Amino acid sequence: MALKPFAFCTASVFALSLASVAQAQEAVPQAADDTEATAEDIIVTGVRASIVGAINSRKDNIQIVDSIVAEDVGKLPDNNVVEALQRVTGIQITDRAGGEAGTISIRGLTDPLTTLNGRNIFTAAGTSFALQDISANLVKKVDVYKTRSADQIETGLAGQIDVATRRPLDFDGFTISGLARGIYSELADKFNPNVALLVSNRWETGIGDIGFLVNASYTRAQYRNQNLQAGAMVPFATETPPAGSGLTPLERIFPGDRNQNWTPGLDAGLPIAPGSTLNINGVDTPYYLSRDAVIASDLYGKRTRPSVNAALQWAPNDRSVYTAEVFYTGFRGKTFNSLNFSFVDWWGNLPADVANSFELYDGTNIIKSRQAGAVAGFNSGDTATSKTDSYVYAFNAKWDVADRGKISADVAYQDSKNETSFFAIRTDRGPLDIDVDFNAGGGLPSYSFGNQGVLTDPAAWTVGNLFDSGTKNTGSALTVMLDGEYEWDEGFLRRIKAGFRYDNRKADSYVRDQGAGGLPGVTLDQFGEGTPFTNSGFFDGRADIPTSWVLADPRTMNRDAVRSLYRAVNPSLLLSDQLSFGHVFGINEINTAAYIMADGEIELFGRPLQVQGGVRFVAIDTDYDYFDRGANFAQTSVSTGSSRFLPSFTLRYGITDNLRVRFNYGETLRRPAFGDLNPNVTLTGDLSRIGFGTGSAGNASLGATHSKNFDLALEWYFERNSAIYATAFRREINGLVVPLTAREIIPNNYLPRNETYTETFNITRPVNASNGVLKGLELGLTYFPTYLPGILNGLGFTGSATILDSEQTIPVVNTAGEITGSTKSAFFGVSKLSYNATLAYDNGPIGARLSYIWRKGFLQSNEGRSFANPIGFWRAPEKSLDLQLTWNVNDDIGVTFDAVNLTKAKQQNYYKFGDVGNPTQFNSSTLLIDRTFAVGVRFKFD
Repeated sequence: MALKPFAFCTASVFALSLASVAQAQEAVPQAADDTEATAEDIIVTGVRASIVGAINSRKDNIQIVDSIVAEDVGKLPDNNVVEALQRVTGIQITDRAGGEAGTISIRGLTDPLTTLNGRNIFTAAGTSFALQDISANLVKKVDVYKTRSADQIETGLAGQIDVATRRPLDFDGFTISGLARGIYSELADKFNPNVALLVSNRWETGIGDIGFLVNASYTRAQYRNQNLQAGAMVPFATETPPAGSGLTPLERIFPGDRNQNWTPGLDAGLPIAPGSTLNINGVDTPYYLSRDAVIASDLYGKRTRPSVNAALQWAPNDRSVYTAEVFYTGFRGKTFNSLNFSFVDWWGNLPADVANSFELYDGTNIIKSRQAGAVAGFNSGDTATSKTDSYVYAFNAKWDVADRGKISADVAYQDSKNETSFFAIRTDRGPLDIDVDFNAGGGLPSYSFGNQGVLTDPAAWTVGNLFDSGTKNTGSALTVMLDGEYEWDEGFLRRIKAGFRYDNRKADSYVRDQGAGGLPGVTLDQFGEGTPFTNSGFFDGRADIPTSWVLADPRTMNRDAVRSLYRAVNPSLLLSDQLSFGHVFGINEINTAAYIMADGEIELFGRPLQVQGGVRFVAIDTDYDYFDRGANFAQTSVSTGSSRFLPSFTLRYGITDNLRVRFNYGETLRRPAFGDLNPNVTLTGDLSRIGFGTGSAGNASLGATHSKNFDLALEWYFERNSAIYATAFRREINGLVVPLTAREIIPNNYLPRNETYTETFNITRPVNASNGVLKGLELGLTYFPTYLPGILNGLGFTGSATILDSEQTIPVVNTAGEITGSTKSAFFGVSKLSYNATLAYDNGPIGARLSYIWRKGFLQSNEGRSFANPIGFWRAPEKSLDLQLTWNVNDDIGVTFDAVNLTKAKQQNYYKFGDVGNPTQFNSSTLLIDRTFAVGVRFKFD
């Protein structure tokens, strides 16, 4: 949940999640582990088995697929699905706050369709689920589809990640499997449990085989996110401003109510050459560029994920199987963010020697370090909670018809609810002198105050603004799928398959929001509600900065009593103890799809050429209501509809027994997220005192993004269990969603009437206003030599590299939000180069993997146009060195050790647009990434 009252601080993001275990239709092609071993294969176990299984999956699938294979139940060789995916060719993992990765991209695109056994599942009002929620004990295989056939769900430009789970009839009889791990978080200095238990059995009865499986898992993570940030870069007067400018030495130059002094949010920012000027009151006025603040965020978090799944299967004969199941998953998250914010403006006092109170970067007008007097600052104690409960109920049937036909039917109902809360109290201090170096080395600022003792003295802080808000989201879906196919052994036509999918999805969003100004004259030690909190050891000694500060702790407060205190100061405030949610958005989306596809085979130059072609028809009808918060929740209803044919075509040709080439063409869609359709405006006041507030809203007119996809792959299986492959690809994407910002007047809005209240806002909305092309090359190698002697036998390597190039149009708009032109930009989140390398060893009872992941820096997003200068927000290169060890005590019990982020890598951001900007002069934030160690045991008895 973003901490919206503080637009300039790093937000805490909860991984709100859902997983399901459902025996859905085989919506994806069968992979290699479902086929019998041939004379060309070697049967192996352990770490090597999972790597070799991935090769065989790619080899035998007509689509371009990379896989993760668990060689036995409970033996997914990673902490969770996301960590395993980071070693898959073309996948990039980022946003590692909170001790786990938060974003997965395939070939630079961040919208993969995530499915469980071919079924699309979701969390509350969202459109996907968190792969972190799936217990490793349940996973049989994870397939990453880079191309798509007509029988697969059409959404997700990036591709599809399908998690296949185990079923009771997969086992020969009674099986019990489990794992128990203790994970140590170094930054939080906490141990966390991860436990799972699977029990399955099957019986031969007079009515056929019956199987029952139940699986339960529980994970807990206590973590600490520590983020250090230099503020936005804005212009200041020089030490000798010209007469007529009206400026005093080193005064901050605000944009003005009509941006008459300067315009924030310029793509390349203001010029950085020495002597650059602004027109101030008709006078050409030289300026310096300097940061307006330094910010420290120390967030303490805890999340738990319980889940339970039960599946019942009945196979009355060898030609049919029926599966019924129910799945529950929950998420509980709590965070407490200890925020320390200090301005670095001039607020009335200057050092005696003004000319020597600052230092410029050579050859620029950018201030590297400075001394400032009487700067204001505040702390904020922000606490947030999130609770999710999700259920899936499903029934599936499969029949073999005659000798060559198959029919499958599936019906599922999903229900998910999520509720969040946010409660924060700001505390303000008096003016202090500050001495700051905005980049003292490695992108990290250093700073100190004239009186450091103020930071931890409760009597020096007055109680300021109250923020009290929450959200509630609900979602449900009824999905029906029916598929049939018929096969032939001879002739060109080998298979025809057709199917139908009906999905009726509903989602609703509710909000509550209230706030109040401060309590004049009340210091933190006089507050009387809750115990003040003082942190310690901030940033692990890696920067020369204050490491402790005191603030109000909402975790220890009686919140109704706090609301009463604020009401007593200002009875006109609409603060309520009984907080009710207002319905702001509701949607009913019906997705109807039908497809037909055919497989064929001919002989070309004495070798088989396999052909697969099909078309999928998709019709989407949407009805939604939104309720205007600024107009007493007045209702507006909108209905839209669209349909499209999506063709796909694949060729696979075996040049030799070990050398194969594939070509694929397909079309996919990215439908708007429900939140992006919600036109309700969320507002933030003028927190930075720049003359206007900010806001965001959805766009009811958003349409689907459409992509034409081309892939060409060459694969050489040059030795048993070894392969090298290359894939060239191109994505031509139309209707990309980009944010556009316009200045709007919103009178009598719902913001609290305090010093941040304004009626002028920069409102940002998403629009389909960009087209782009993404192209690249994937290279992969897996090599397990067969000639190594003795103890070296079992040593192998697997690795891959992805080279990407992207370009999209970015609209240029005026202050009214009108498009006046366009520029070119790389796609957000796309690294031009990324690679992973894993040294694997599997010999006897010992298995080991040492993995290194690296990705080049990339354009993360465009920062807020109300202050960013320039707007391009870049992520520095990311890396991680991880180690996994396994000791198989016997065939049934294994002991594991895992270490993640051995080198203590950091996550860093900086500003850049075009040739302007770099990590040194334009550094922004640094987030410490946790290093974790885990010891565990896993077992299986059957």
